Amino acid sequence: MPAGVHNVLFLCTGNTARSILAEALLDHWGKGRFKGYSAGSFPKGAVNPLALKLLDRIGLPTAHLRSKGWDEFAASGAPQMDFVFTVCDQAAGELCPVWPGHPVTAHWGIPDPAAVDGSEVERMLAFCEALRMLEHRIRLFVSLPLPALDHAALTRKVQEIGRPHGDTAEREAS
Repeated sequence: MPAGVHNVLFLCTGNTARSILAEALLDHWGKGRFKGYSAGSFPKGAVNPLALKLLDRIGLPTAHLRSKGWDEFAASGAPQMDFVFTVCDQAAGELCPVWPGHPVTAHWGIPDPAAVDGSEVERMLAFCEALRMLEHRIRLFVSLPLPALDHAALTRKVQEIGRPHGDTAEREAS
């Protein structure tokens, strides 16, 4: 894969929590080599306040984050994606748009913290766990030697990162 800034789209259904967290984390850990985007198949139109609170708490910018549909990224003039990752099981099973440029795709399923019932503390713990899982995967992803990998090898690597526990991916990315 050629050098330069790599565009990465994180998809879920509502685009309120997991994909938003992933977008912010990639912008941070990608250190200018990656640009994160997020979208949903059925966006709710607002980011979950606990996602924003958590990102604020860890010092990541949130002003640019918004809930939006994936059709925005399939439209003419949209940034071309190099990678597209689904972060919820429902979005992974949906018929996605055809992305220009044949990006590398993978499923990185994360339990939905917005679906957790309970006190604000219990719900925030679910958001913290989702953030932890996403951060682990994103740090593995940004450490991959992209120029040394062809499309097939890169696809295998990002799919391994998305598997539960990521043991194989963690060893191979090191």
